[in-house]
Amino acid sequence: MKRIALFNRYAWLSLALSILVIAPALLVGPTSQADGGANHRVSNNNYGVSGGNVNDISRRFCCSGTLGSLVQSATGTKYILSNNHVLGLAGAAAVGDDISQPGMIDNGCRVAEIVADFTVAPPLSSNVDAAIAQLRTGAMDANGTIEDIGTISSIVKVPAVGLSVQKSGRTTGHTTGTIGSISATVSIKYPDSCGGNKGPTFTFTNQVVINSSSFSAGGDSGSLIVTTGTCPQPVALLFAGSSSSTIGNRAIDVIARLTTSLGSTVTFVGTACGSAARFQPNEDLPGLSEDAVARVTGIKERHENRIMSRASVIGFGVGASDTNPNEAVLVVYVDETTGRRPRLPKTIEGVKVKVIYTDTFTAY
Repeated sequence: MKRIALFNRYAWLSLALSILVIAPALLVGPTSQADGGANHRVSNNNYGVSGGNVNDISRRFCCSGTLGSLVQSATGTKYILSNNHVLGLAGAAAVGDDISQPGMIDNGCRVAEIVADFTVAPPLSSNVDAAIAQLRTGAMDANGTIEDIGTISSIVKVPAVGLSVQKSGRTTGHTTGTIGSISATVSIKYPDSCGGNKGPTFTFTNQVVINSSSFSAGGDSGSLIVTTGTCPQPVALLFAGSSSSTIGNRAIDVIARLTTSLGSTVTFVGTACGSAARFQPNEDLPGLSEDAVARVTGIKERHENRIMSRASVIGFGVGASDTNPNEAVLVVYVDETTGRRPRLPKTIEGVKVKVIYTDTFTAY
């Protein structure tokens, strides 16, 4: 289900043929790392690396995602943060399930070192795809160091259009990008089993979208998206995407839902640097004002049901004009694999509509 899948019983034959199957649709050889190395897919004490629930396996496939970062409860207990569909088997995991690093896909579909025990995951209906697993003493870095990024801030950043971000993940390693739209409502397909191509679709609201063909790929689910610079602040938790877009739950929502599910305040392990505000004084960002974002977000919410009900529309958010970074626009994401082009207005309440054609948004 989701993430990256490798043939199980015929794993070594598949490796000999240099063929990997990435859920749900990509057939590629071993993916090269953006940082030029394979440190994300081997035994590694840092975060932003391969890992997953050891029961994430089917008759034909084994699956894995990314162990994104480290969080802690009010009592100081530390947990690995990733997705529900990576650690929690999309709601089917049992408390105490073993979490391995690297994931089985990077160990010939065999269980590697056990580094944590599955603890809790808010249901997918709670508008986040998140889960935590209690870290075993000495199993991984206790300071929360993320591979290629380092120690992060414990202060969550509110996402903004144009904000420069980075992530470290199992498949594409360390990559950078720019937030293309916020306040997005998206429809995400969830394969019903490891390596499967059928399953339900969930709708998530107020999501972050990065429009890039190289920011992530299957197996990067669970990566923590943080700001660039000397104080990397958590912005979003990567959980889905397509060949041209990456989607993340806002980190502020992830922390809130986990706090409720755990029954104890959850915070990121890191240093207290940076500001939670969307914009800091004198911050050099392309300039959508907060007033403009608020106004267009209101328009988006008034027309959301109508636009999302159109055939092949899988996302609707707020972004910036391609020709004027100071102009807020409505962004509509259309799944072109359906072969159907919806009729969409050029403007809504005087605000321009930007259409982005992509393929199916999938939890990977």
